[in-house]
Amino acid sequence: MKDENSILYVQTTDAPEKQYSPLVLAQTAKMMDINPKVYYLGTGLKILKPGIAETIKLGSFPSVAEMLQKTLEMGIEIYVCEASKQMLGWEKVSLIPGVKIVGAGTLNDLALESGATMWF
Repeated sequence: MKDENSILYVQTTDAPEKQYSPLVLAQTAKMMDINPKVYYLGTGLKILKPGIAETIKLGSFPSVAEMLQKTLEMGIEIYVCEASKQMLGWEKVSLIPGVKIVGAGTLNDLALESGATMWF
């Protein structure tokens, strides 16, 4: 069922300068009573490996690790593509706590159910 009051933010890259937008927008959406979800795909997963997000801090923003933690603490779901994990050869690699590993079809379902989808 479509939720017009929801936004799906899809992160496809590990580029440091592209890490903040989906997290800032998801947090802002939550504060606006919009239902945000974040989905990591492809090389975006590299950010979710323990210790990596702590090393990324741009400008006056907190580290990406702090942004991820705040996103999860706000109750925003962060999904991770299992096929992308396999593509990276990470079947046995643990990711940061709190993220949900899901099948590739979940992205299609989330996109169809969301009122809007934004890709980064």
